[in-house]
Amino acid sequence: MLQSSGDPPSFRRQFQRQILTPISIVIFAIVLVAAFGLYWAASTSNAVSLERQADITRRGLISSADQLSYEQQVIGRWDELSQRLSAVPFDTKWLDAHVGASAIGMFRHDIIFIVDHTGRPVYGYDSGQSLSRERFAVFAADLKPMVDAVRAQAAVGRRPDADNASPAARRSTELTQADTIYASYTTQVDGRPAAAGAMLITSGARGNASNAPILVSVRFLDGTFLRELSAWSLIDSPRYSRSPVARPGEATVPFLNERGKPVGYIFWKPELPGSRILGVLGPLVATLILVMISLMGLLVRSLWRSGHTLAGLVVDLRASEAQAQHLAFHDVLTGLPNRALFEGRLEQALARARRGESCTILALDLDRFKQVNDTLGHSAGDTLIREFAARLSRIVRAMDTVARIGGDEFTILLCDTSRVEDIDLVCERILAAVRQPFELLGSAVYVGVSIGVVLVPDVGTDRGDLMRKADIALYRAKSEGRDCYRTFTPSMDETIKLRSEIEEDLRRALANGNELEVHYQAEVDAATGTIVGLEALVRWLHPTRGLMLPEQFIPIAEETGLISVLGEGVLAEACRVARNCPGLFIAVNLSAIQFRSSDLAVRLIAIARNAGCDPRQIELELTESVLLDEDDTARTTLIALREAGFRIALDDFGTGYSSLSYLREFKVDKIKIDRSFTQNLGHDAEAAAIVTSVVTLGHAMGLTVTAEGVESRAQMQLLAAAGCNELQGFLFSRALPENAIAALLASNAKLRDVA
Repeated sequence: MLQSSGDPPSFRRQFQRQILTPISIVIFAIVLVAAFGLYWAASTSNAVSLERQADITRRGLISSADQLSYEQQVIGRWDELSQRLSAVPFDTKWLDAHVGASAIGMFRHDIIFIVDHTGRPVYGYDSGQSLSRERFAVFAADLKPMVDAVRAQAAVGRRPDADNASPAARRSTELTQADTIYASYTTQVDGRPAAAGAMLITSGARGNASNAPILVSVRFLDGTFLRELSAWSLIDSPRYSRSPVARPGEATVPFLNERGKPVGYIFWKPELPGSRILGVLGPLVATLILVMISLMGLLVRSLWRSGHTLAGLVVDLRASEAQAQHLAFHDVLTGLPNRALFEGRLEQALARARRGESCTILALDLDRFKQVNDTLGHSAGDTLIREFAARLSRIVRAMDTVARIGGDEFTILLCDTSRVEDIDLVCERILAAVRQPFELLGSAVYVGVSIGVVLVPDVGTDRGDLMRKADIALYRAKSEGRDCYRTFTPSMDETIKLRSEIEEDLRRALANGNELEVHYQAEVDAATGTIVGLEALVRWLHPTRGLMLPEQFIPIAEETGLISVLGEGVLAEACRVARNCPGLFIAVNLSAIQFRSSDLAVRLIAIARNAGCDPRQIELELTESVLLDEDDTARTTLIALREAGFRIALDDFGTGYSSLSYLREFKVDKIKIDRSFTQNLGHDAEAAAIVTSVVTLGHAMGLTVTAEGVESRAQMQLLAAAGCNELQGFLFSRALPENAIAALLASNAKLRDVA
């Protein structure tokens, strides 16, 4: 129909290959998937429903014996019943009113017997009238094993052995008081399925239990019981039969006696929701498929008439739309879901969690990722991110979601998980996978991952609050050593609240200006012992928490952006002190956060000028992270500060990268050896070797080398012998307030005077 003599063969072949064949395959695949999906959904729904109904039926049969045993105790442990049975002759009318009618009317037992210690029936009741001994003979053979079991145990004064009893008897044994002797089974009585129980009639102290009468109750499990089972459990048309042959459309479960062997079968017409679904949706799906095929036919005809160009445009347009749709909800680098798609799936999971289901959120952050970027470049960092994403995807299930939120931050949504053991296993597998080396640019690179875990709905169902708590748990994992996972607890939230309180108090202290003080610690010449400079160290005398050291509030100041105000305030105080001490330099610490501001150099130069201080007296101490940052703002700032006269010192040297490359690129004046190496001198040969290497490196590059943390003369002598230019530590002075500087300079200016 689509061909004509005027159509070139090449166009027909191209149209068939690019449009007709793919559309045919798609239609066939849709039909196949729809048919299979509909069949699978229907059969699965039927199977689940059938298993549920069978389980309900089995439970109903098993629980019938348990329930009968509980009900017997109300009668069998009645003091007045024991007294009435001891009277001669029996008061049959009283027994009819209070035993027979009660058991049948209240508990719906079908038959009640009481037999004496010889097994002879002394009382019987059925459907509102007493029964004769001859009637008991009809049931005696079926009930005798149960009566004998109770009588045998009464002879030795203990209950039946639960390990040798049937499942129903065992459960009843476990749930009955210790002085109750009874047995109960599901069995056949007079050819009918029944729950039967025998119980020793006792009250208070039993005395000679072997002579006590036995209460026997029978409840038939056909007839009324099956109707009740049908009403309670929505089981349609249940029936009992000794034959295992089912009628068309019936389901069955075996009826087991006290020995666990089938003696009959319960049949019913199962509810099959899948079949109903198939009956409703089948024609509808078939109709939709026919409509789709017709529409596809019209589309093919339209494309054929429009020619090859139009067909190409349609294909390209569809590809572009699919790509745009994919990019809107997926990360370009890894192909994983992005934040938008993750939040959508999380909202769906939280909706299910509010109905009782559970899920778990994992917040992940790669450890040492920035180091990989800085040393190997962004290309290696991208490769690391892609490989990390692939490893995560191999660990989780198809129903779970792995998403990249940004940079080296990932989140995982584990659906339908509540067992702590399962969550721990996933986290351990992630940690183990990341600990394996990553091959980047021909090098084996080792990184780690920190994981924050939030259990839903244990800690809430609000998306924003849950993500905040996941970040809190992630922060705890990082602060406790990284390469580990931590599960959110309310105490972590308290820690965050404490940090918030400290932040608020710090803002107030900076505004008031009467709680923060600058103290100064001496730096001495290693050769002469003369004090050559002071390091400015901030202290916070909190009105309620007392003296707070920098490590308690500086990280909070950096996170909240208060570090700029705090740092510039310390610099202003140091410049004022330096103006009054013309022979000394003052060292001031700068945070890497401050270098994010493009006008930092302008502000620092203005502070020194306003204080009347020569910038050459100010030594700005930086950490290696400032030099490792590839941001041009930091480079420009450092150049401007050095040109203004400020000296630049590299603090904590030896604990980071300690790379020659940035020492060459950035013109620093001094490197300071970290106190961790100083404190190990004399005890650790490796520490001594590192100190010697750093000193040699520094001198080779024309730098001053200062050692921090000097606390003993032995350390001082080793550092001086190694060639350190300057020393700093408690051996010379602690951090002192400004009013103690003059006394320090006057009384203890040289090392030989240090006590």
